[in-house]
Amino acid sequence: MVKEIQIRVQLREEKFAGFLERKAAHTLSIDKNEITAIKVLRKSIDARKANIIFNYKLAVYINEAIPETPDYIFDYKDVSNAKEIHIIGFGPAGMYAALRCIELGFKPIVLERGKNVQDRRRDLRAINQFHLVDEDSNYCFGEGGAGTYSDGKLYTRSLKRGDVRRIFENLVYHGATDQILVDAHPHIGTNKLPKVVKNIRETILKYGGEIHFESRVTDFVIKDNKLQAIQLKNGSEMPVNAVILATGHSARDIYYLLHRKNISLKSKSFAMGVRVEHPQEIIDSIQYHCKGKRDELLPAASYSLVHQVQNRGVYSFCMCPGGFIVPAATANGEVVVNGMSPSKRNNLYANSGIVVEINADKDLRKYEQFGVLKGLEFQKDLEKLAWVAGGKTQTAPAQRLTDFVEGKYSNTLNPTSYQPGLKSATLHSVLPKQIGGRLRKGFEAFGRKMHGYYTAEANVIGVESRTSSPVNIPRNEQLEHPEIEGLFPCGEGGGYAGGIVSAAMDGERCAEAASEIIGNIK
Repeated sequence: MVKEIQIRVQLREEKFAGFLERKAAHTLSIDKNEITAIKVLRKSIDARKANIIFNYKLAVYINEAIPETPDYIFDYKDVSNAKEIHIIGFGPAGMYAALRCIELGFKPIVLERGKNVQDRRRDLRAINQFHLVDEDSNYCFGEGGAGTYSDGKLYTRSLKRGDVRRIFENLVYHGATDQILVDAHPHIGTNKLPKVVKNIRETILKYGGEIHFESRVTDFVIKDNKLQAIQLKNGSEMPVNAVILATGHSARDIYYLLHRKNISLKSKSFAMGVRVEHPQEIIDSIQYHCKGKRDELLPAASYSLVHQVQNRGVYSFCMCPGGFIVPAATANGEVVVNGMSPSKRNNLYANSGIVVEINADKDLRKYEQFGVLKGLEFQKDLEKLAWVAGGKTQTAPAQRLTDFVEGKYSNTLNPTSYQPGLKSATLHSVLPKQIGGRLRKGFEAFGRKMHGYYTAEANVIGVESRTSSPVNIPRNEQLEHPEIEGLFPCGEGGGYAGGIVSAAMDGERCAEAASEIIGNIK
């Protein structure tokens, strides 16, 4: 017999062996010796009060063993000689599109502008140490996409878009810890993701797929509104049946290419702002109601904040407890910051994007001359301003949080995890008023919600500008571009996802849609 129950466990109870069995037996009114196994289905922390509680959802096996078979079986088959589906981009959307193609009996041919995870490390080091950005290999471009070296958080609200559990199970199949199946806010960690990504690559190659690194797509050959071929940077051309376009939200050259070829695009709302970095101990003390170091059983504390300022949302984005701030520019002459955390989240600092909603229809009137690309041009201008304010290197402009809100220059800055370094600048004046003014009001409100958050011990670092794509590539109910037969916009680059999990689910959906189309081609 198997019973599913929910229990609440106090922090002090977690420190004793066998606490789950005792709690489960008490809840079910049975002898604990009748329990043969317990499977944790979900675990979360309730830290709203000083008495911290762990919430568990358990499957309790009574006089019965846990089945050894996994919930999902991934039926990969040899597709070496199968019909081809081309996939541009090898981030979460592209990876999961390729895996799903193999399950469906189609051969994925992946074209990735960047390098594999191992070779990519050298280019990341060049950004951090020498301030040199390779436009094809950086924190955004390369095997695994932006998520590989930018944290690996698996939060999603996209529960209606696909099977989230299946996405997680496939990550575990490829080497991620099975703890992601349990935690309420699952996280792999930037130190462990490269191995998972490498395993996914090996699965695709093992079953007959192809992956071509350093292969940037530079043009589409279209005839009678049908995508016929793709051209690469090296001058070669590849005929295609169907193309899943999974290039991510920072592949600006793709938007320019589509616009130049008069393929319809749409502008969309997005968000931009800054990164704020606190000592992790401050966030722990606020969230866990403690002084000094948190209890060893508690993870580094996180937060989620939102406030409305002048009819626009100001909110935390991609919060990284125990993490690092990294340079996420995709070209020289711009500064972009992002956050990541290792699996143990054991760094001294907590950072989060704090961003302001940008309404594409109302907030970008000065950029109307750029049409559907107005948001992209606004992004570029802000990133260039940050580059200039930082000293025209990857050094980022920064201010103490209190100075930013009060409009003062910071004579000194706090220590930081951002390796290229910080330069004191008047960020409050660098940012446009529609962003800077709202951020200042937002930080004040966050200080009222989290006492101790508003502090001179925190740095504000600019700019966080790549939260999502400012451009949408339209598609119809079959997930195909309404004008171009055989083109399937996908993931964050198409405007259909907002993170690793939602992008992966969209990749699977696009693979299913593309396979259905070309499966009918004789």
